[in-house]
Formats: sequence, structure tokens, C-alpha cells
Amino acid sequence: MAYAVALEPSAALLAVAIVLDITFGDPEYGWHPVRLIGRTVSACERVLRCCNVDGYGGGVLLFLIVATVWAGGLSAAVLFSASASTSLGVALHLWVLYSLLALGSLLRHGRRIEDALRAGNLGGARSAVSQLVGRDTEPMDAAACRRAAVESLSENLTDGVVSPLFWYALGGLPLLVLFKVVSTLDSMVGYKSPEYLRFGRCGARLDDAMNFIPARITWLLVAAAAAILPGYSGPKALRHGFADHGVLPSPNSGWSEAAAAGGLERRLVGPIWSDGTLVTDIWIGASSDPPLSTGTDYDRAAILVAASGVFAAALALGAVLAKSW
Repeated sequence: MAYAVALEPSAALLAVAIVLDITFGDPEYGWHPVRLIGRTVSACERVLRCCNVDGYGGGVLLFLIVATVWAGGLSAAVLFSASASTSLGVALHLWVLYSLLALGSLLRHGRRIEDALRAGNLGGARSAVSQLVGRDTEPMDAAACRRAAVESLSENLTDGVVSPLFWYALGGLPLLVLFKVVSTLDSMVGYKSPEYLRFGRCGARLDDAMNFIPARITWLLVAAAAAILPGYSGPKALRHGFADHGVLPSPNSGWSEAAAAGGLERRLVGPIWSDGTLVTDIWIGASSDPPLSTGTDYDRAAILVAASGVFAAALALGAVLAKSW
């Protein structure tokens, strides 16, 4: 099995992986690639800190080790499998690709929050929200839980869907796995706390870089979906995505979140507490629009995110097919 077939993007395998992801969600098992990457990050961090290599250089070394082990190791495994059996190489390629897409699971987790709220289980909704965001959930009422869910859906539309599709279409499995390595590093060590400010800087900056173009593509995809879906506003998604993205501290997450607020014609964010302190009370979206608060608002947001994800998948498939011609 040639390299081009073993590791480069495949429209057929991508189509199957997308269908599997939407139908079944992210597979949950102990040997999931992202979990294994996370365990590798934790093990390497312990070793580096024991050796007092925990500054900027330690963060760079952490990235190099984990990227070599996983982007290099998985690529080698697919190539080895393909050399033994074409079917085995295809199966391993598909397994990795399916495992690293997250649209189905993203929508399912948001649905759990909404289902808990509709059942009158505010505590359950807060617990589900806490798995998505790093803010205090105790002060949150039902409307705040829904806003947090929609903010997470729209933010993760970039790094859980559009970015993986972008990097896979651009460079196949090696770049897709490399992106997941960087994303995992950012989520585990990319904090601004004293413990991680220097050690996690490499992972955080690489994550910003690898999401930079996909974040802006997501803004356009959300605007396109809002323009086509009845009852949404494409122009406001386009306008607020551009005008309000800088309100949020991340250089990338604001593009999709602000676009969603504009497209839904509902304001997002609002008061956020962390460690018992009100850290922000900003809003994104048109000041004349009401805050997102109802179950209907959530349903509309889920539809917008799902449609944007489908558009992203179609765009990636088109790009892969164009490269193969």
C-alpha cells in the first residue's frame, strides 16, 4: 500500500468517518487516541519536572517528545499495517480518523445539558456544564447553563470539527494527529497559572497557531449556515463574528462564538464566576438582541452548529477530492 493511500487524505474514508461520528459520536474506550496522548503528556511532564526541565525549553521538549511518539508513531503504525495488509492499513486509518472527529459527541453533550434542564434537574445540567467549561457552575441558572452550552458548542466547532478536518484535508493523518497532540497539550498544560505559564507556553501558542485559519473559516461557515437556514441571520453572524471576536481573550474562539450570537440573534456570555469571583459580565452579539435563555434558543443553536459542521465536512471532502484529481 503506497504512502499516498496509507497516510494522505482519503475522501472515501473521510466520508465514512463523518457518518460514523454523526451516527455514533466519539467512541469511548480506554485506548482512545486522545486519552493515550493525554497519558503520554502526563508521564512526560512528570519526568521533565523531576529533571527540573519545566521552563520554556521544557515545554518545547514536551511537545517534541509527544509529537514524535504520536504523530510519528501512529503514522509508522499505519504504514506498517498497510505494508502487511491493505485492508488492515485502511481500517487503522479509518479508526484514527473517526476517533479524532467530534461533531457527534459535541452535539450529544450539549443535548445532555438541555435534557437535564427540561427535566427540571438544574444540578445535573450544572454538572454537565462543568465538563465543558472551567467556570463556577453553582451561580448558574438555567439560562446561564444554556448559554455556556452554546458557547462551548460554537467554540468547539472550531477545534473539535473544523480544525481536524482542515489539517486532515491539508496533510492527511500525520497533520491531523499533530493537531490533536497540540490541542491536548493546550488543554492539559496551556494555562496562565504560575505552574504552567512558562512550561505550557509552547503548547498554548502552537494551539493558537493551528486554530488560526480554521477559526476564521468557522466564522464564515456559521455565517453561511445562518444565511441559508430560515429564521437565522447570516449578515449578523458575519458582522458580529468580525466585530466582536476580540471581546473574548482567545485569539480564535471569539470568531465562532460571536458569529453564533449574531446568527441566532441572541446575546451570549454574560456574567461568569471563577473561584467565587465575578471575572466578567461582558456580552457578545447585538445589544438590541435578548440574551439566549430558552430551550428553543438552545435547539436553534444546535441546528446552527450541526449545519455548520456539515458544511465543514462537505468543504473538506471537496478539498480532498480536488487534490486527488
